[in-house]
Amino acid sequence: MTDKKTLFIDGKEVEFTDEPNLLEVIRKAGMNVPTFCYRPDLTQFGACRMCVVEVEGRGIQSSCTMPPENGLKIHLNTEKTRRIRKTVLELLLANHDKECLTCDKSGNCELQKYAEEYGIRKIRYAEKQPDEYLPIDDSSPSLVRDPNKCILCGACVRACAEFQGHAVLGFANRGSKTVVQPMNGRPLGQVDCVNCGQCAAVCPTGALTIKSEIEKVWSEITNKEKTVVVQMAPATRVALGEMFGLKPGENTIGLMNAALRKIGFDKVFDTNFSADLTIMEEATEFLERLKSGQNLPLFTSCCPAWIKYLEDQHPDMLHHLSSCKSPMSMLSPVLVDLLPKQLGIERENLVVVAIMPCTAKKYECKRPELSRNGRPDTDYVLTTQELGRMIKEAGISFEALEPEEHDSPFGEYSGAATIFGASGGVAEAAVRTAYEFATGEPLSNVDFRPLRGTKNRSRDVELDLKGTKLIVRVVSTLKEAEKSIQEIKAGTAPFQMLEVMACPGGCINGGGQPRSCDDSKIKGERAEGLYKEDSELPLRKSHMNPSIQKLYNEYLEYPNSHKAHEILHTIYSNKFIGSYKDI
Repeated sequence: MTDKKTLFIDGKEVEFTDEPNLLEVIRKAGMNVPTFCYRPDLTQFGACRMCVVEVEGRGIQSSCTMPPENGLKIHLNTEKTRRIRKTVLELLLANHDKECLTCDKSGNCELQKYAEEYGIRKIRYAEKQPDEYLPIDDSSPSLVRDPNKCILCGACVRACAEFQGHAVLGFANRGSKTVVQPMNGRPLGQVDCVNCGQCAAVCPTGALTIKSEIEKVWSEITNKEKTVVVQMAPATRVALGEMFGLKPGENTIGLMNAALRKIGFDKVFDTNFSADLTIMEEATEFLERLKSGQNLPLFTSCCPAWIKYLEDQHPDMLHHLSSCKSPMSMLSPVLVDLLPKQLGIERENLVVVAIMPCTAKKYECKRPELSRNGRPDTDYVLTTQELGRMIKEAGISFEALEPEEHDSPFGEYSGAATIFGASGGVAEAAVRTAYEFATGEPLSNVDFRPLRGTKNRSRDVELDLKGTKLIVRVVSTLKEAEKSIQEIKAGTAPFQMLEVMACPGGCINGGGQPRSCDDSKIKGERAEGLYKEDSELPLRKSHMNPSIQKLYNEYLEYPNSHKAHEILHTIYSNKFIGSYKDI
């Protein structure tokens, strides 16, 4: 038996095991020190020097880079550590534009938080002058980059490189002229950024924020000539409550329905409905490819960041991509086609809004492939964060609302649809339906637990469709997806289906969700919230949804029909203009 390993934190004996650094041991012991640059899911960087501790015999050490050792005696808040942290804060504030009242991260900014906690009231250093400010970059459809609020922590650079295998953001220049910027100083909207928003998710200040469309949506809601309808993705319901003090993973769908109606939306639908629709189309498409042996493996097509990555970096792989639109982009054209007749309104007066966990959905809704007659099927995308702000702005006491149901018929969904929000959920939902479509027999156990998980970013699962052996691979992050692409190109890929979600853990950890970068357990709790709803719903297979069956009978004919292809499918094209690796 291995001897217990312990160290001492402010005189308290603390046991440690495999923690990578002192900071994690400190947090495990229920204590904390401030940090800007450290994120548990990213490599250790040690740039900000806020997490310094004093180690007896070792002096001042960065707790995020120093590994724990048996017998160490650590002091968190000495005169030296507090002086260093205050100096760091003053230097950062001297170089900051300090427009806190109008900053998008106000109230959720770590620099603001620590400046208050450490009582910073005066700055002893020369402050940056207005003529030294750099221009704000709002060229991206999804994100806004304000270099004047950057503290050079490097979290965004590492997130882009380590999650997506990209080098869209990097450090440029030296000394006091150092900045973080896209390659060659180009605007963010002109480089091969996939719009995933993970850079904004890890940014501790307002240097990278979500491009808000809140005011545009308010304008539509208050226009009496407009009928404004809304749909919301599965992952939003297990994260929105965090903005109102509820636990991660708590399913707030009933409260969301009530809040959206109080805000002023005329009809409230659920993207889960069209997740079931996606499975009807994608499972059928998969079985057809399996039968013909062509264009395998099939790539799932729900993640817009993944699609853009293929278009930009691997256009020769686009034939593997399912032609199915994402659930959001399936429901919107159905609403656009059917609601004007049902509600007795003109198409130009119908506004479709989507609530998504994903910043890349803002890019997706503007794609020309997803527009008709020059107008997008989805007019606006709001992230979970933006909806939370609208609820607060409207003066709604979210947690005190009485839960309400969706509007029919586009609000009925199966458990298979709700798990779309977690990595592995799309594949599991597809397998549930594909099995019964392929065998004609009922699937008794619908829980494919090996497909689930938020920690392992790549996993292969072997399945048996009554004698037909299949391997499904599930990956999250584009860095992992790239490895699978290289296997396909080398002819060594063993799988027939590849599910890809660009964000670590899936949509539950999308760039538009409430921030969770300091607690990786939150991803698991959000995923469990979705699987819990799945287990409690009376319907757990997409093809058993009676509203879906009715839609096919009355409108779409049958899965993969000509009509279904017109409305629910699309094709994507080569957008390769030279890899970032060639810059």
